[in-house]
Amino acid sequence: MSTTDAFAAGAGFEPSEPPAPTAALSATGKPLTKRGEATRRKLLEAAEEVFASLGYHEASIVKITERAGIGLGTFYLYFDSKQQIFEELVVDLNRRVRHSMAEAMAGAHNRIDAERAGFEGFFRFTAAHPALYRIVREAEFVSPDMLRLHYTRIVEGYEAGLRAAQRDGDVDAALDPEVTAWALMGAGELIGMRFLLWERDGAGRPPEAMPDEIIDHMMRFIRNALAVRGAGATEGNTDA
Repeated sequence: MSTTDAFAAGAGFEPSEPPAPTAALSATGKPLTKRGEATRRKLLEAAEEVFASLGYHEASIVKITERAGIGLGTFYLYFDSKQQIFEELVVDLNRRVRHSMAEAMAGAHNRIDAERAGFEGFFRFTAAHPALYRIVREAEFVSPDMLRLHYTRIVEGYEAGLRAAQRDGDVDAALDPEVTAWALMGAGELIGMRFLLWERDGAGRPPEAMPDEIIDHMMRFIRNALAVRGAGATEGNTDA
C-alpha cells in the first residue's frame, strides 16, 4: 500500500472510490427507500445551515423543518430529537471532509505532495462548508463524544499515512506519528480558521478558496518539520 493509499484507507476511504456511508435508517431502525434517503439528506442539509447560523441552543426542529420545506411530523420518521440530528450531522460532515482529503491525495507521488493535496482538499471543503467549524465546536458542549470521534477519525488516517511514509523513508523516523498527526491537523485547522473563516474582503465577503501563498508558507513549515535528518544532524538542527 502506498503512502497516500495508507492515509486514505486509514481515513475511511480508498482514494479511487466514492464515499460509502452506512445505509441510512429511519428513526425506528428500518432501511430507507431512495425517496426516504433524499428526505433525510434534505433534513441534514437544512440542519447544517440552521446550526451554523443560530447555534445549537437557538436552533429548533421547527426551524430545521421549515428550512428543509418538510412537515414537522416527517422529521420524526428520520430522527428522534434535535440532539440526534446534530450528532448525525457531525458524522456526516466528518465523512465528507475525510473523503475530500482522501480524494485530493489520490495520485500524489510522495508524502510532501500528499500533505499539500490533503490540506488543499480540506480547505476546499471548509470554504464550501464553513459550518464545519461552528458545528464541531458546538459538539464540545452538546456531545463531547462526537467531538472526540470527529478528530480521532481524521487523526487515525493521518497517523497511518505518516507511519507508511516513515517506512518509505519520506518522513523523519524519530517523529512520533500520533503526536505529529495531531500537531499538523491542529495547524491546518487554525490556518483554515484564520484565512478562510475570519478573512473578509472590502465588501465583507469571505474568500472562495485558500490563497496559494498561504498554502506555500504552510508547506514550508511542514516540509521542515517532516524532513529526514542526516546521520550527523542534532536535535533542533536541520538541513532543510
